[in-house]
Amino acid sequence: MGVGMRDYAIDLYNRWAALWNGDLAIAGEIMAPEFTLRYAQPGATVFDDVHDPAALAAVVDAFRAERPGLEYDPQGVPVVDMTDGRTGLIAQPYGARVVDPDGTIVRDISGTDILRFENGRIVEVWSVSGGPTGRSFYA
Repeated sequence: MGVGMRDYAIDLYNRWAALWNGDLAIAGEIMAPEFTLRYAQPGATVFDDVHDPAALAAVVDAFRAERPGLEYDPQGVPVVDMTDGRTGLIAQPYGARVVDPDGTIVRDISGTDILRFENGRIVEVWSVSGGPTGRSFYA
């Protein structure tokens, strides 16, 4: 696998994180027209019925509105397995931090997302975290 291909997968993951950080327009660029989300976090059943980019953007927007100050940050070492056709998998830990307006960290948790992509678009996601009561890998 060439360096460019690995970089492509890492960039795709970073764009996925940007979507969760509020760049909602990116959903149509990185997601396949139809995809599957598999979220194991407590209370994440809303994602079971999301299968298109517009619906994902709407759900992420609502999710963020309920959690002001939430920011996602890719962490750790990504694991990439892909073909030369921009098809494969990337798995990477992430940090999710909520900071209040005074700059105090209210919540600091970690999780891992695995993205399966075909022809450069995400077709399936597995996501696991401890949810609101979770903790950071780096605490």
